[in-house]
Amino acid sequence: MIIGVPKEIKDHEYRVSVIPDGVRALVHAGHEVVVEPSAGVGSGYSDEEYRQAGAKIADSKEQVFHAASLIVKVKEPQLSECPLFRPGQVLFTYLHLASSSELTKALLEAGITAIAYETIEAKDGTLPMLKPMSEIAGRMSVQVGARYLEVTQGGLGLLLGGVPGVEPAKVVILGAGTVGSAATRIAVGMGAQVTVINLDIERLRYLDDLYQGRIVTRASTQAAIEECVAMADLLIGAVLVPGARAPKLVSRTLVGKMKPHSVIVDVAVDQGGCVETSRPTTHSDPTYRMEGVLHYCVANMPGIVPRTSTQALTNATLPYLLTLASSGVEAAIRADAGLAKGVNLTQGKVTCRGVAEAHGLRFDPLM
Repeated sequence: MIIGVPKEIKDHEYRVSVIPDGVRALVHAGHEVVVEPSAGVGSGYSDEEYRQAGAKIADSKEQVFHAASLIVKVKEPQLSECPLFRPGQVLFTYLHLASSSELTKALLEAGITAIAYETIEAKDGTLPMLKPMSEIAGRMSVQVGARYLEVTQGGLGLLLGGVPGVEPAKVVILGAGTVGSAATRIAVGMGAQVTVINLDIERLRYLDDLYQGRIVTRASTQAAIEECVAMADLLIGAVLVPGARAPKLVSRTLVGKMKPHSVIVDVAVDQGGCVETSRPTTHSDPTYRMEGVLHYCVANMPGIVPRTSTQALTNATLPYLLTLASSGVEAAIRADAGLAKGVNLTQGKVTCRGVAEAHGLRFDPLM
């Protein structure tokens, strides 16, 4: 199979979908890999390293799309890339289609099979492709939030961990999955007062045992959310419903009750956000103020730590990529129900319930 690796063009997206070691493994398995010029430069990988690994360096992005039957990316295609697809082609990437009706429509019209990293399931029900980027985004959320609490960034002027005689900042984390747990780890390590809100009491029990009194855990009720959000200096949205829009747990009215110059980092924004006032931003223009609260809602947070992110991503995606290329997409999907859950679109049909419901489209089960 011919596999195409285009250069990412989303704002400040420096990751690349396959590192040279991954190319080497694909070529060793008998496949051809075509890479767009400079695709790996942002992550520290030169075209020469790809050549030495066995890849062919294309003349252009258009040549990559024309040659390959399987396109592997990091982020969802930008609308300018959609006309490059052809019917029957396969796209393997993070898609988050529930948050974009325009992109969903464009890919349906292209007639491709779109496999989303974020909805692939392992045998134990976990999300193996989403986990590494969620770990990075969760850790970054506290790092970013601490920076925007600085008064020069428009924040409250608080040091996250405080100092002796001065209490630390109050961090409230909505969700205790991979993102929320990673955020909790960093927030506790930086000395903040941390409150974690989650529906699953067993998950809260696990975190409570792990941190032994260093965090507060609250069952997710509207009353608990309203109480905790109103007192937060830093609110982190870490809610995930795989393949679907994130629920709006924090209303605009509640945002208006937060402290002026407090900070929201909504990691769930790539699925629509769990705060009513959230809207996607970019690394070039990452924040905005609404109801007196500073919002950071960048949808590709790991893109600015590309060396770490790219290596972690390839570790997760390469086994699936080898299977898709060696077995063929149809056979690979038939053999692995978890991989089949990654198929969001195929032959003009929506095969992910969450995407269909988000846009009022017909849902056609794949199996």
